Amino acid sequence: MSVGLLGKKIGMTQVYDSDGVIVPVTLIEAGPCVVLQVRTQERDGYDAVQLGFGDRPRGKASRAERGHVAALNGRRQRGKAAGSVVPKAECEPKQWIREFRVPAGHGYTVGQQLGPESLEGVQWVDVIGVTRGRGFSGAMRRHNFSGQPASHGAKRVHRKPGSIGASADPSRVLPGTRMPGHYGCEQVTSRNLKVVRLDGESNVVLVRGAVPGPTGSFVVIRRSVKN
Repeated sequence: MSVGLLGKKIGMTQVYDSDGVIVPVTLIEAGPCVVLQVRTQERDGYDAVQLGFGDRPRGKASRAERGHVAALNGRRQRGKAAGSVVPKAECEPKQWIREFRVPAGHGYTVGQQLGPESLEGVQWVDVIGVTRGRGFSGAMRRHNFSGQPASHGAKRVHRKPGSIGASADPSRVLPGTRMPGHYGCEQVTSRNLKVVRLDGESNVVLVRGAVPGPTGSFVVIRRSVKN
């Protein structure tokens, strides 16, 4: 059973499939992902596996981040009321941490490392990423408006959205009107992407098509919820 993987978008290229047809693919550095915690119904109220990807320098990590993955053996001891001590992965602090819901009896252990080989047999995946932030953008860029005409007396209104108000009834701007505003920097899920190739030695997963986010951004790969 595959819980999914965390990775970093490398970029896009083209490869040939078994039939000699060229296929556009996105390269994702997926792994090694370390199991940081295993959530249980008895202790946490739900069953899940927490994965971490990408080492964070110790100098830039807080004590809480370091203590999340390794035992610091500080002077302060946990009291009996705090419950049993949670096992640690004993690894470096991670940059990207996410959880995957799994059923009970999944078999994952703290400190286990996962790579592209965990997606063996999976043909379709969903890739979750954050789109490129474009700041405050106008209506033409944000909503693909065509703009105002460039003739017939139009002056200095060529890139404006036009009228946004209604008549005397309802005398207000309706909610959801497409206007200028913050564009991008949103979580987007690309569904049903075909897994083209798995490279366990380089920890690279090749999926067909594009995935959200700029080059170098973190993404989440999970088994497709539809296929």
